[in-house]
Amino acid sequence: MATIDISLVAKLPLFAGFDADELDGILQEARSIRVAKNTAVFEQGEEAHSFFVLLHGHVRASKVTPTGEQIVVRYVAPGETLGVAMAIGLARYPATATAVDDSIVLAWLSAAWPRLVERYPALATNTLRTVGTRLQETHTRVVEMSTQQVEQRIAHALLRLAKQAGRKVESGVAIDFPISRQDIAQMTGTTLHTVSRLLSGWEQKGLIESGRQKIILREPHQLVVLAEQAPDDTSS
Repeated sequence: MATIDISLVAKLPLFAGFDADELDGILQEARSIRVAKNTAVFEQGEEAHSFFVLLHGHVRASKVTPTGEQIVVRYVAPGETLGVAMAIGLARYPATATAVDDSIVLAWLSAAWPRLVERYPALATNTLRTVGTRLQETHTRVVEMSTQQVEQRIAHALLRLAKQAGRKVESGVAIDFPISRQDIAQMTGTTLHTVSRLLSGWEQKGLIESGRQKIILREPHQLVVLAEQAPDDTSS
């Protein structure tokens, strides 16, 4: 197995506080895996055999409800962990993780987790911090779904994606991975028709540019205004 360059991971949240020797010890148990676009890293309900760090690309985490509805839970950006089911006491993956572009992950067998945590306790601390951050994000989205109009929810979703994976381009800030209007609908608890109507309206106003699986925020500050407006000022 090829040696993994420590410099690729030294600054990642999971490895905060480790020196070079400790990182080398942790990486000795990892393997690098290439995941082609639209391929699952793991599936909802599958035995949680491994945990991962995303090195390159982007991954969509989604769940299928008991009624068969698909929900996009979040997008995973480079440097983030995924599949840490065993760290929160789950034997199976609670969601499906799908590469939205060609991606590279580091993978450790879940069976190695107890041994690694015993030897490197900060792994557990760093993972708990990540889980806590994601829980707070989930709480924020629950509040949005409960209290905000759909226009506000979609604006918030686009701003979050731009903050997570935005790339400066001549016309604004591009969300730097393929994302469809259906994805946005599944993130915000609305329909494809509603997302299409709103995004088309925003495009006509010059707030965004959108194409096939591509969105550029031309006026992010105007989207902030839309996201933060009082509910009784929202017409949608």
